[in-house]
Amino acid sequence: MGHIPRKRFGQNFLTNPDIIRSLLEAIHPRPDDLMVEIGPGLGALTQPLLKTLHHLHAVELDRDIVAWMQNHYPADKITIHNVDALKFDFSSLGSQVRVVGNLPYNISTPILFHLLECVENIIDMHFMLQKEVVERMVAEPSTPEYGRLSVMLQYRLHMEYLLTVPPEAFDPAPKVESAFVRLVPCATPPYPARDEKLFSKIVTAAFSQRRKTLRNTLKGLLDDAGFDALGIDPQLRAENLGVAEFVAIANHLAV
Repeated sequence: MGHIPRKRFGQNFLTNPDIIRSLLEAIHPRPDDLMVEIGPGLGALTQPLLKTLHHLHAVELDRDIVAWMQNHYPADKITIHNVDALKFDFSSLGSQVRVVGNLPYNISTPILFHLLECVENIIDMHFMLQKEVVERMVAEPSTPEYGRLSVMLQYRLHMEYLLTVPPEAFDPAPKVESAFVRLVPCATPPYPARDEKLFSKIVTAAFSQRRKTLRNTLKGLLDDAGFDALGIDPQLRAENLGVAEFVAIANHLAV
């Protein structure tokens, strides 16, 4: 195509055929899947997906790439949504959506939170992300990588770190390692929060100053009597609590 990758769109195009094959095996597309690809770029995943799928939806912001796609792919095989993924309503596609993509690393976390808003419509998601982000997503409590992203995603999703991808698998090569991850929504959260907005507020406050104790970060939300009732040591830090404990705090305050 001769397309010059645009830094503002976070464009790094996957080119390694062995890696592409591994990703397709992990995704395991089936002909009738209702699948949407975020950031199809120059078609590293798009073209092999179209060999299996009857139809594919693609969300692409770059108008130059959209114009190329319109000339390159049969109109009856692909629906191109020329829109920012952060503004796209994924639930508008249906109730059994599969989402794939090599997400722009500069907005990957906002996209993940955006997708949580319609997670009831999604079967699974497979994403290429910055390795550091995937490590944070799947991190266990009391580890340096564990944080707000870990808790909020683990509340709704089962996640599996599938594959590490080196920079040289892309053109241009990013300055960081990448990783491929599978995300499968839970039918119901393992630890349901009575008020999910309150749960989010608690998690955000707790990690707002991660070196401070819970007594300090949750001041004004949970007092010592509340910590005692929940059996949680107020001298712990946010990184020491699992999803169940954060839900317990939120449910205690929601009563």
